[in-house]
This record gives sequence, C-alpha cells and structure tokens, in this order.
Amino acid sequence: MLRWIDVLKFATYSNPEPPRRVEQSEAAWQAQLTPAQFQVARQKGTEPPYRNAYCRSYEPGTYACVGCGSLLFHSTEKYHAISGWPSFTQPIAKNAIKYAFDDSHNMQRLEALCNVCDGHLGHVFPDGPAPGGLRYCINSESLSREVSQKAAAGG
Repeated sequence: MLRWIDVLKFATYSNPEPPRRVEQSEAAWQAQLTPAQFQVARQKGTEPPYRNAYCRSYEPGTYACVGCGSLLFHSTEKYHAISGWPSFTQPIAKNAIKYAFDDSHNMQRLEALCNVCDGHLGHVFPDGPAPGGLRYCINSESLSREVSQKAAAGG
C-alpha cells in the first residue's frame, strides 16, 4: 500500500520503473484522442467538476489510461470524495502512476501521470481515507473503464 511519504519520495527522487513505454508525437496523440481527451491528457487540462463521466459511477471494473490502455485503478479503490472528479485510494500497481510536483495556478500539488505514456491524469492529495490516506483526484477524460465480466453478466 502506498502512503503519502512514498508518493513524495517518488516525485522527489525517482518514479517507479514503468512496465513499458509508449511515446508518440503530439500530432499522433491528437489524431487518436477526442479534443476533450487531448486537452486533459496531453495538455494538462482539467474537466469541469461533477459534469464528467465517472464522478458518480461505481460499476465494478478497472480504469485504464485513455491514451495507452495501461491499467491504472480498480473500482474497489474508488470512493465518493465529494470533489467533483473520480477519486481513488490506491493505484492498481505501484508502478502504474508517475508523480511530479506541480506549481501551476498558484498552488503546490502533486500531479499524477500515466507512468507508461506520461498522460496527465489529475493530482494526488494526502487527505484520503484510512488506511493509506491518499486521494487520487482523476479526470474522467483521462480514463477508459472496463466493466468486469461478472458485472456485465449480471452477477
């Protein structure tokens, strides 16, 4: 289980080694993604709060990077944080997320990126529920959801 101190160490010293790398030109990303996905995932934008696909969605399954398809979060780690964006307590794997300090908009935050393609996901904060205390505040436009086969079959 990752804790805030782990996230700070990754952002300060070295992020975990990704399982693979996906690199494309910005033109290729723009051709692959919708305009909203490109603005959020590649240009570090933020979608409107509460008016996004996964803010109030809790179906079982996994969430992957919209750019490269890498698995990022499992629905069992999703919770209602009242932030306006999908919130998760832990990534699906220690090396799924890359962390970077973000001083934009006159704030000091830790940016969460896909560790495989560097797509902007959102931010991570130390105000989540126990036991880990993390809140990954993620843009829906950066995610694609795979509904579990069990849920899709009705059981």
